[in-house]
Amino acid sequence: MGRIEKRFDDLKGRGEKALIIYLTAGDPSLGKTYEMILGLDKAGVDVVEIGVPFSDPTADGPIIQAASQRALKGGTTLSDILDMIEEVRRVSEIPVVLFGYYNPIFIYGNEKFAIRAKEAGVDGILVVDLPPEESDELRKYTDKSGIDFISLITPTTDDYRIKKISERATGFIYYVSIMGVTGTKKPEISDVRKDIERIRKVTNLPVSVGFGISTPEQGGEVAEYADGIVVGSAVVRLIEENSEREDLVEKVSSFVGEFKKNPV
Repeated sequence: MGRIEKRFDDLKGRGEKALIIYLTAGDPSLGKTYEMILGLDKAGVDVVEIGVPFSDPTADGPIIQAASQRALKGGTTLSDILDMIEEVRRVSEIPVVLFGYYNPIFIYGNEKFAIRAKEAGVDGILVVDLPPEESDELRKYTDKSGIDFISLITPTTDDYRIKKISERATGFIYYVSIMGVTGTKKPEISDVRKDIERIRKVTNLPVSVGFGISTPEQGGEVAEYADGIVVGSAVVRLIEENSEREDLVEKVSSFVGEFKKNPV
């Protein structure tokens, strides 16, 4: 059993929901990303998503796009990120999902990436622009390495495609609660509930909801129906606003800790 599956099983046994936090690797620096991951672990975060900065992040809103640009300007590479995760693994067992786009992985090399990611301690990957029909060229290596392939389902995904996606997904299902890019709208709870019900008809995988959750109150409402919530843009914005402060890690940890005080 991998770290992601074990974490969701443990949470289910305690009647809790997963808190998943997104960070853009290298914003404001890889050293700070490392410190924040450890801070999030201590704050009770269940899974951390590490965004691989990319020059054309089409699914991301302006907040995460700007963070990617800052990280790229600072010289952050996929190789550097994997080295940083390996350092995290020396002191933490928090499940780690790499979130990003296929281009950096393709350039790195699919087989080389799968081997190195496994060595570094990556538990799952979510490749935004690699649909199931085109994922085999990567999955033939990542599946063999035991890395979960997290799949996206959106409000416009029909029942047939939900079933098709769910049959091959591993780790958990990431339900995108809004149409559009990250951090631009708020989810409609009634729509979220209906779509989670559709997904659960065809899979026993946990369903986590992201894109648009920015407050503990929103998180609590969504968590009533989901197995986990993902908070991204709100955290990235906080990092941007406090990037020069010595207490950045403490401020981020305190912020995400508020989500744990709600029924998550």
